Amino acid sequence: MASAASQRIVRVPSAVARLLDPLPVAPLEIALRHLLAGILARHPALVDRIGADKPRRIAIAPTDVPFVIVLQTGNASIALKIERARSLPSVDATISGPLFALMGLVDGAFDGDALFFSRDLSIEGDMEAVLALRNAIDDADIDLLSEAAASMGRPAVPLALAGRRIATALARIMGESAADRREEAQ
Repeated sequence: MASAASQRIVRVPSAVARLLDPLPVAPLEIALRHLLAGILARHPALVDRIGADKPRRIAIAPTDVPFVIVLQTGNASIALKIERARSLPSVDATISGPLFALMGLVDGAFDGDALFFSRDLSIEGDMEAVLALRNAIDDADIDLLSEAAASMGRPAVPLALAGRRIATALARIMGESAADRREEAQ
């Protein structure tokens, strides 16, 4: 696990976020629900570790895209819904940060404490729920690309490998571009 200080956090460019804003959220919601179902099937202990018997709503709010993922627990299950960032419903806790930092928290690429103390990550509301989510994800040792490939079946394995290479190249390009802009601004 790398600290935020040792890795650059790639942010989705605002132009891309503006392009995403008018798009319907239903296809993304369907894809993420399918991914979540696969993760819960392969990591059933997540439900108990999160404390899914207690009704809670946790918003995972990327600061650089116009949508929010809302996890709803209760009745020993976890459900997922995508909401527009501008119309976020009432939740018990909110975890906010750049999209790639939030994804990096899930697969262990980033250290949550380092992101929090560097203010790249903010948490509001029910800290017990957030800590339960964090501990459950840490214990499950989730690799998002592998999980996505597994949820799509065997033909998706080559796509996952290509996706990993593309994500690495994009992160390198976008990270270097952001660093170049910061250096130019100074």
